[in-house]
Amino acid sequence: MAKNLLGKARTKDKPYAIWQGFGAFGDTEVRLLKTYQTPINESHNAYSRWFVAVRSDHTHGSYDMGDSYIGEVTRGLTLVQTDPLFEEQYGRTVADGVELTEWVS
Repeated sequence: MAKNLLGKARTKDKPYAIWQGFGAFGDTEVRLLKTYQTPINESHNAYSRWFVAVRSDHTHGSYDMGDSYIGEVTRGLTLVQTDPLFEEQYGRTVADGVELTEWVS
């Protein structure tokens, strides 16, 4: 059985991954703070969720934190930053041509 490498919650200042783009609520940034299942289990569960921090035009510069369905939270957004643990667990990295940013300290 594979271990969930992202099962320990992080703060919004050091997330496992960041997505940005124009989402349902305007300019949106999603920060992955924790996953509850491994990717293989997520693929078999239509209700898989992540603990995330989301900032959009509707949050007035602050973050709303909570659980969100995976498919909904990243829809229409681009993965712009990843932690090595995220890359190891999901096998995904930032796409070529996306400018990487430094981690917020």
